[in-house]
Amino acid sequence: MTTPFRNVTPGGSGGAATLLLVLSFTGFLLLTQSLFVVPAGQVGVVTTLGKVSGGSRRPGLNVKIPFIQAVYPFDVRTQVRPEKFATLTKDLQVIEATATIKYAVRQSEAGRVYSTIAYSDRDVYPRIIQPSLLKALKSVFSQYELVTIASKWSDISELVERTVADELDKFNYVDVQGLDLTGLEIAEEYRAAIEQKQIAEQQLLRAQTEVKIAEEEAKRYETLTQSLDDQVLFKLFLDKWDGKTQVVPALPGSKGGSPPVIVGR
Repeated sequence: MTTPFRNVTPGGSGGAATLLLVLSFTGFLLLTQSLFVVPAGQVGVVTTLGKVSGGSRRPGLNVKIPFIQAVYPFDVRTQVRPEKFATLTKDLQVIEATATIKYAVRQSEAGRVYSTIAYSDRDVYPRIIQPSLLKALKSVFSQYELVTIASKWSDISELVERTVADELDKFNYVDVQGLDLTGLEIAEEYRAAIEQKQIAEQQLLRAQTEVKIAEEEAKRYETLTQSLDDQVLFKLFLDKWDGKTQVVPALPGSKGGSPPVIVGR
């Protein structure tokens, strides 16, 4: 009686094919585990057995040690986040507004962010940006009264941006690329007082401008009067004289080297 199974010896053609198949699969698996692509606008943080190793990998094709190293992407493109806030002014008035900040994680610091602050770029804003932003807003607005804040809104916005940037530079994690303050909300009675102050300031500025113009006109006429000596007047007369009109060279008792002329008709 014959058995239905056929013996396959290790040296036979079937064993070689199986071994080749296993080696090919193993090589393909190692290759896929060794190569990875970092998309544009991101960097790859590489960890070796859980520890951050080497610098951040740039966009493009990169290589890692299979099964030992892992890659975690971090977005380094500019992020725009609005933050609605409420704070107190110097005169203890509550204001509300929206601060829209533009920032980006520094490529060279992505590994340090991963190992010390956040495992994902989604955690960068609440753990790094937001605390510094709210601290800067509170610090700046507490220095000014409400009327000043409303009249110098753009200047205060620039001051907040510099304050936030200085605060975040202490940690060297991100770059602040801009900040806008919008949507200021204050009580209606204070809004009316602010408008009255702005009108008064405009009227004062207009009056100061008019005074300055009058002073400049007075100086100009004074300079012109001082420059009109006898010689200048005589030259002006000669320029206008038609050569026919009778003239008297001087009045009786006149003094000076170049007396004025009198035109007789």
